[in-house]
Amino acid sequence: MQDKKVKESLVVMTELVLPNDTNTFGNLMGGRLMYWMDIAAALAAMKHCGSPVVTASVDNISFESPIKLGNVVHIEASLTRVFNTSMEVHLVVHGEDALHQYKYKSNEAYYTFVSLDPNGKPRKVNQLIPENEDEKKLYDGALRRRQLRLILGGKMKPQDAVELKALFMKD
Repeated sequence: MQDKKVKESLVVMTELVLPNDTNTFGNLMGGRLMYWMDIAAALAAMKHCGSPVVTASVDNISFESPIKLGNVVHIEASLTRVFNTSMEVHLVVHGEDALHQYKYKSNEAYYTFVSLDPNGKPRKVNQLIPENEDEKKLYDGALRRRQLRLILGGKMKPQDAVELKALFMKD
């Protein structure tokens, strides 16, 4: 198992917003976007670990700007950090009005995936190598985001979240 660089997991997915993808206001439905984001994130995770993956969690998705009927959706997904059997994937979504040549940020989110062995059991994942400052910043923040997810999921007690406590409490 060989460690990989962040750029090796990059997936860029592009979709066209068609009428059956929209709500009554002509905006892309959130559920459809989340579906596309899940696919892009899963592909990035599979590229990294070379095995099937399952979605373990989806963090907060806040929509900054709607994506309209006829616009193009660009989803960029890449790993931020690897833990034991799980991987955090960062997604950034842009909408594009191709006719007016205008691109805008729609939203971003973090998804977590677990790598599976041939028997469907969690499988250890090769490590991730962040190279630039942005990648290192996302890498460092991933441990805090993971602890928050574990607390909210009832799998960690708040007092055990050392990384989070360091943000709020002085020794």
